[in-house]
Amino acid sequence: MVQNPPEGCPRVTPYLTYEDADRALEDLANCFGFEQTTRLPGPDGKAAHAEMKTGGDGLIMLGAPGADFGNPTTKGYPGAMIHVYVDDIEQHFETAKAAGAKITEELHYTFYGDRRYMAEDHAGHRWAFAEHVKDVAPEDFGEWWKDEA
Repeated sequence: MVQNPPEGCPRVTPYLTYEDADRALEDLANCFGFEQTTRLPGPDGKAAHAEMKTGGDGLIMLGAPGADFGNPTTKGYPGAMIHVYVDDIEQHFETAKAAGAKITEELHYTFYGDRRYMAEDHAGHRWAFAEHVKDVAPEDFGEWWKDEA
């Protein structure tokens, strides 16, 4: 059975966007004592997504600007987002839409095993809501969700 959220992942996690995610990984480790636990390179070999822990249970996610998260310096997006795991993503999405939430990304399967949508609150803060529906090893990231849709 798939665990939601995935093992070792809290329900609520900050996600930070950096122009140079590799430098952020180095700075956060050297300056603040965070330990890198995950690093996924993009096509150029630079960090596209990474996760760092501190104090045993503290987790942050970070990545380079891209299609999913935009570029905070050139597209006006905030440089941070809150990622939240919920138990019933379909119901959560429908409730958010019915209540008038500004949906910025429709509900969809991700390559890493989540079903996710994104929204913006009234102050422009970005939120990603997800349910972990399939365990996918990084070496198997691909287009598995096309069979699920």
